[in-house]
Amino acid sequence: MGRPGLSPSFRDVKIGLYLLKQRLLGRERYPLVLMLEPLFRCNLACAGCGKIDYPDHILNRRLSVQQCLDAVDECGAPMVAILGGEPLIHKNIGEIVEGILARKKIVNLCTNALLLDKKLHLFKPSPYLYFSVHLDGLKDHHDRAVSRDGVFEIATAAIGRARAQGFNVNVNATIYDGFKAQEVADFLDFAKTLGVGASISPGYAYEHAPDQEHFLSRRKTRELFRNIFALGKGRNWNLIHTPMYLDFLAGNQSFQCTPWGMPTRNVFGWQKPCYLLGEGYADSFKELMETTEWEKYGTGRHEKCANCMAHCGYEATAAHASVRRPMAALRLWLGGVRTEGPMAPEFVLRSSETRRSSFGRLGGAAPENNEA
Repeated sequence: MGRPGLSPSFRDVKIGLYLLKQRLLGRERYPLVLMLEPLFRCNLACAGCGKIDYPDHILNRRLSVQQCLDAVDECGAPMVAILGGEPLIHKNIGEIVEGILARKKIVNLCTNALLLDKKLHLFKPSPYLYFSVHLDGLKDHHDRAVSRDGVFEIATAAIGRARAQGFNVNVNATIYDGFKAQEVADFLDFAKTLGVGASISPGYAYEHAPDQEHFLSRRKTRELFRNIFALGKGRNWNLIHTPMYLDFLAGNQSFQCTPWGMPTRNVFGWQKPCYLLGEGYADSFKELMETTEWEKYGTGRHEKCANCMAHCGYEATAAHASVRRPMAALRLWLGGVRTEGPMAPEFVLRSSETRRSSFGRLGGAAPENNEA
């Protein structure tokens, strides 16, 4: 994904070539990142998590190595994000990663890093492999978010040791209501001192999450990210997102989500329609693509999507828009995100009858820069 202010990485180039190929082939719906959840079990109990509330018989289930590799082959996305739960708990995680890397796929292994030191010997440094360590802000914010003291220090120490052994490491932060723009800016400055890139995305109100009070509305999200990016002028943060997605977070794009861009395979099957919503499951990727009623989901179309601006829905839209409008993407890369002036129109939730009759033009006349 894009790194504003920095040269494109190996990952940027590989994914960019894949996007260009899909564009040249005229494909409308295609996966960008496979969200692979080989288990839901975790060694933390974060208040904003939508996975840990499952009963033990579900938390004890695992995808086999073969099931994971079959999902990678079936989907065909150039990048695989391994999530959970905590993926490093899986006893075969080394084999899973090795098998995916053998297929020349980019692997983003998401971890809370509590087990990273213990499991690092299972992996070899590779330009295709990234560890994405979850840090919800600096120490106080992060330890409060994960409901355990001392996790921040463990994670940051593990980051240093992994980097010292030659591994690619990034951090990812989920931003909740209650964060101040300066606190996020301080966190991104800290990520620079660690020598790692950072991804930031507003949290989504999972139905299973114990804490339902601290998720951002779209209005608050846009205002907060404008303030964050205003503070970031000239600070050269290594943000691992397409500039178009950052522009969307700041309220400058009226994007609709692309739920098929980051399909999810977990212990239940292929999740409909996306990583965040559990509206049923398909037995195969083909079935997911062909039987999901995609037009029912997205902001302005479904009640559960009303406040969502998460990267798993909109990063693929932003990447697609960047290929369609390369000059606009280049201007954002060079000039940064606009943090003042009017915001782009929002999609408004209408009745079911209206939604069916106006698919693609919700919330009034769709602005020219909308990407469905």
